[in-house]
Amino acid sequence: MVATQEEIKLTTIVVGWGAGIFVLSYLLQTLLLQADSNWLVVLFLNMTGYSSILLPGYLGLRYVRESGYLDRGTGTFASVVRLFYAGKVDTVEEDMVKAEELKKAEQSSTQIGLHVLGCGLGLQVSYLTWGYLQEKIMTTAYQDSAGNTQQFSDAQFLVFVNRILAFALALLIITLTRQNRHRSPLYKYSYCSFSNIMSSWCQYEALKYVSFPTQVLAKASKIIPVMLMGKVVSNKTYEHYEYMVAALISLGMVFFLFGKASSGKTDDSVTTLSGVLILVGYMAFDSFTSNWQGELFKEYSMSSIQMMAGVNLFSCLLTSVSLLQQGVFVSSLLFMSQFPRFVVDCLLLSLCSAVGQLFIYHTISAFGPVVFVIIMTVRQVLAVVLSCIVFSHAISVTSLFGIIIVFSALFLKIYCSYKLKQKKMRLKASPAVKT
Repeated sequence: MVATQEEIKLTTIVVGWGAGIFVLSYLLQTLLLQADSNWLVVLFLNMTGYSSILLPGYLGLRYVRESGYLDRGTGTFASVVRLFYAGKVDTVEEDMVKAEELKKAEQSSTQIGLHVLGCGLGLQVSYLTWGYLQEKIMTTAYQDSAGNTQQFSDAQFLVFVNRILAFALALLIITLTRQNRHRSPLYKYSYCSFSNIMSSWCQYEALKYVSFPTQVLAKASKIIPVMLMGKVVSNKTYEHYEYMVAALISLGMVFFLFGKASSGKTDDSVTTLSGVLILVGYMAFDSFTSNWQGELFKEYSMSSIQMMAGVNLFSCLLTSVSLLQQGVFVSSLLFMSQFPRFVVDCLLLSLCSAVGQLFIYHTISAFGPVVFVIIMTVRQVLAVVLSCIVFSHAISVTSLFGIIIVFSALFLKIYCSYKLKQKKMRLKASPAVKT
């Protein structure tokens, strides 16, 4: 089939701009990137690399909207364009979605509690193991058959391997199981994929510039920006008790981790303006990610597996472009060929990450971003408690007080949620009684 003028123009816009920005970014990487480059330079170079995917995609979106191609285009090319930029219209398969929503609404308080507990347990096991393997990979000097030792240092390659395995796992599950009809345009996943990559980068980069207490405050207070971002992204409203729970959890985390810091030794002593700015970026990107995903779940009713596949698709594209421009693919593959033990640890790390993502997207789909952040906040407490048990570290009185505050806040949320649900059920039942 002969391509139309609109299709040729759209292809020229996307491919032409993409290739041009890729070459420009590669030249900038060659000229500016040094081993001791400032974080602003690294951030700029990363952003130019990501823009070789994101900017052509935006220009293509603007063109198909202004030209009306989505309404006129026919054939395979038009189907692919609609998949990326328009999604699919509603069908009778919406009944499946409604049935799932009805099933969720009919769950008892005990079932909901067990459901939350199962999600929390899955997240804790997956990411506690993932954290251990991540620290091992980034701090262990691997040894080859000849006795040579070397340490792996490129975190972005690990991010890519995690994403590619998670994407493959999601596609496998979609192939083997029945899913709702996917209606969301694929480009909408790029927003939370980009923010997820940026939050990971900010978290790693901030460790070079901030003191331990600053990291504690940022991580402990993450639930607050998540709720604020929820109001910005989806104009979501929260009950008064939810704000109280967020404040109590953050306060408990501060007490717990400050107590841990005061009882142990640390080399972190300086907090710089750069570190504070990077941490602000981390909290903003991280809170946007879960709220944007929650909004997509609400608008398009996709399954958690479909969300996982969509987000990881763009994460693979963005990270692979950056790795190609920096030449990290070749050096990392050479490292893998030299140190087989690294390959095993890398695969286990990616498997834990992929399983953890299954729980992440399911938790956000079923209970929203705030419940997810509460679970992940508790993970920080459990991670340090596990460290204290395994390595015989003492828990200070301040840390113990923090643990009590955190779990008291969680019980408060469960109790208030139950009472609020009972109140709504009585209000729904009262008109029926009157009639």
